[in-house]
Order: sequence, then C-alpha cells, then structure tokens
Amino acid sequence: MALQVVWFKRDLRLADHRPLVEAARRGPVLPLYVVEPDLWRQPDSSARQWSFCREALQELQEALAGLGQPLVVRVGDVVAVLEAAHRRHGIAGLWSHQETGNLWTFARDRRVAAWARDRGIPWQEWASFGVIRGLKDRRGWARAWEQRMAEPLLEAPIALPPLAGIAPRELPSAAELGLAPDPCPGRQAGGRQAGLELLAGFLRQRGRGYHHRLSSPLTAFEGCSRLSPHLAWGTLSMGEVTQAARARRAALATLPAEAAAGWPRALDAFLSRLHWHCHFIQKLEREPSIEIQELHPATRGLRHTDPERLAAWCAGCTGVPFVDACMRALHHSGWINFRMRAMLLSFASHHLWIDWRDSGLHLARQFVDYEPGIHWSQCQMQSGTTGINTIRIYNPIKQGLDHDPEGVFLGRWLPELAGVPAIWRHEPWRMDPATQAASGCGIGCDYPAPIVDVAAAAREARERLWGLRRQSGFGAAAAAIQERHGSRRRRVADGQLCLDLGLHGEGASRSVT
Repeated sequence: MALQVVWFKRDLRLADHRPLVEAARRGPVLPLYVVEPDLWRQPDSSARQWSFCREALQELQEALAGLGQPLVVRVGDVVAVLEAAHRRHGIAGLWSHQETGNLWTFARDRRVAAWARDRGIPWQEWASFGVIRGLKDRRGWARAWEQRMAEPLLEAPIALPPLAGIAPRELPSAAELGLAPDPCPGRQAGGRQAGLELLAGFLRQRGRGYHHRLSSPLTAFEGCSRLSPHLAWGTLSMGEVTQAARARRAALATLPAEAAAGWPRALDAFLSRLHWHCHFIQKLEREPSIEIQELHPATRGLRHTDPERLAAWCAGCTGVPFVDACMRALHHSGWINFRMRAMLLSFASHHLWIDWRDSGLHLARQFVDYEPGIHWSQCQMQSGTTGINTIRIYNPIKQGLDHDPEGVFLGRWLPELAGVPAIWRHEPWRMDPATQAASGCGIGCDYPAPIVDVAAAAREARERLWGLRRQSGFGAAAAAIQERHGSRRRRVADGQLCLDLGLHGEGASRSVT
C-alpha cells in the first residue's frame, strides 16, 4: 500500500491546505508531524513556542481523527522517519508547504530533498504565504502577492481512509524535549479555533481604530489583531485572513457612514501589514544569510556585545523604565506590539551597542509568534546593518512619554516604581534622595540606575553609523542591496509598515531541490 505522505510543518490546519487536498486526490494519506529534537535545541527555540505548537497539534490530531485518519506523530530526525515509513509501507509521494525558516530548517529541507531524489519519490511543495521561491527580481512581486491572496480557499477533504497498523502516538512535553523551563503565564492559546475566534473578534469589534491603537502597549494588546502566532504556526492561512478582512471591508461599505466610522482606515492598515509580512519573509527566502550576516559589508564586525549589558537588557533591568517594562511584558505574554519590538532592538543595538545576533536570539525565544523571515530582517533594519533603511535610534524616554504618559504601563510591569509619582516614573533617577525615600524606590538599590546615559549613547551611535555611511563605496553596495530586497511600491519607505504582530553565501537561493 503506497502512501501519500503529507508532512505538516508550520501549517497546522486542515482548511486551505493544498498539500493535503492534492495528496487525498491520489491515494491513502498518511498525515505526519515529526517532532525534531535537534530543531528544538536551536538557540532561537523555546518552551513557550513548543507549548503553542503542541496545543495546535493536539487540535489538529482531533480534527484529522474526525476525518478518519489521525495525525501520526513521530519524534526524531525527519529523514530517518521518512526512510522507516518508506521501507515499511512504501511512499508514493511526499507533500508539504514550502518553509522559509531558519538556516537549520533550510539545511534539513535540503537533506529531505536529496533523500526523496535518491528514492525516486516526488516531493511536491506548495507556496506558503505570498512568498515566491526562486524569485530573482522584485518587480511585479506586489501584483503576484495580490493574485495569490485572491485564489479560492480550499476546503478540507471530507474523509481520509484510516490506515491500519500505524499508531498515532503522543506528543512529547517540553520537559521531554529537554527544553528549559519557560514560564509564560500570559501566552496566547494555540489551535485553529482560538485563531478563528481572534479573527472574528478583531474584524467585528476590536479592530475599529486599529491604526490608532497599534503603537502604544497600553492599547495594542487589545487593539491589535493578535493573529501573528496563528500565521506563524499556520493554524490560519494568509489567504483566509486576507479574504476575511477584505470581505469585512466590502460589507462595511454598504453601511451608513456612522456605523462604519473608524473601520475603513483600520482595515486598510491591517491589510497593508499582511502584505509587508510576506515582503519581509521574501528577503530571507532570497538571501538566507540574513539570519547570521550583516547585509551591508561595511557594518560587519561593527558591534561587540558586553555580556553584562546583554544580561541586564534580557532581564528587563537596564534602569530605563520603558525598556524594562516592555521586556517584562514580553516575558509574561510572549508578545508585544511592533513599535515596542523595534524600540527594544534599537536600544540594545544603539544605546548598549549589543550585536544584533545576540539581542535577536533572546527576542526570538521570547516571541511565541517568532517568524524568522520577519524577525531577522527587522533585527538588521533596526540595528542599521542593512545599509538601505533610515537609521532609527529610538529615544526610549520619549517613547514612554508618548505612549504611556501617565506611567500606567510602567506601574503594571515595574512594581519597584509603584510608589513613584507619575511625573518621575519615566526618569526615576532624577528624583532627589528625599523623593526616593518617600516613594520607597532607592535608585541603585530598589531599582537600578540607568545602565548608560541615554542621550550620550544615542549621540555616539549616530556618529558611528553616519560615519560609516560617508565612507567611499558605501552607497554603491547599498544600491545593490536595494535592488535585491527593496520594495517597489512608491512613496512607502521599506519597513514603514510591518506585521505587528519575525551558511550559505551572500545571495544564495533558498531552493531545496
């Protein structure tokens, strides 16, 4: 009995799943998920991510069981798992979505491709998102994205014949995978049902005024879609989210103006971010080395991480309240809004002069919605190593005053500052000794003194970075990078919009065949 193996990766759903639909048309289907211990040992992986993934897999198991054939789970190396299945049952075809993951998954996919070729087994990969594999030129990419998002959504097969003699098996726990304890009490729930409820709630209620609410951490946790982990793990498809948003926008156009107030701009902003989600992943698809090597050669070797500064930043103990509050909120929930992600990276890169690879790995582990293509492009963009983006050095004090003027967010996440008057919360080191004593917050004792002089550190970083850009040859190299990766949309700065929701030679293609 030759099987059609559907290899689930970061596409944990039945609806709008072309590999499953195509495989089911050709014969008995073995739906397979391989828990890869080596993947979960990578420095960008964490227990909070596995917990979300595991919940999604449990729901997927139940959904597939309802069709007649449960999800088959195996733990180990995927090539070894496929070889064992082929020897015992025979594999007629391997089906999956393309994955633009980290360098580890890229290398793994190339091993799978070599194995399939050696066995004469066709491996059919279908596109994920709007990312185009093998793309050499960005011209026309936006139009191609629109065409993909307009494709009809696919319904799941009605039934799958059960396979005798193949045990589904249980999913391992985080501890069984050897993952370090990673408490994340505010983490979002995994699974398609949770994603569908979020999507409906956002499009019907929470999304009104999205374009105003997405920047401040006071409003973003409720006002943003919170769909990013469901897109990252594939419990929802990009096509169904895009089409649902467009259908909602069309329905609102039929309502009186007062009933639709706030919605058109909100949905336009949301749809723009869905587009830019794929735009950034396309960068990593085109140039996998973005994960580990600066895009612009003049910025290589620019920073050398101070371990003490890195540890303070990771712990949310830099002495700069808005930075620390954002980091602690992220520890708790596994999510924070895009502007605050950018500020955290900017502070680490420019004020603390931490290498973006070190800060990027910590954030990758914290993000339940970690998406390598978005994340590593953003790490480079916010640290000024792309050579083509405006140098962004966020002032964390101004960001706090702009987005949390009364210090409410600070009070929520920094209990050390609970007794500090709002006027001092963003710069508590400016309190005199008597005020510190009265507020119960001694600087350097109850709450750390700032790890750097914010203004002086920003000034030094700005001088270094602009000095590099004035060097001979910098512009020519930047022009080549822009040609490979820059947006072709007019009047929109590359990276201005992004999902708020993340070794091969330079220019290497991500083809696995």
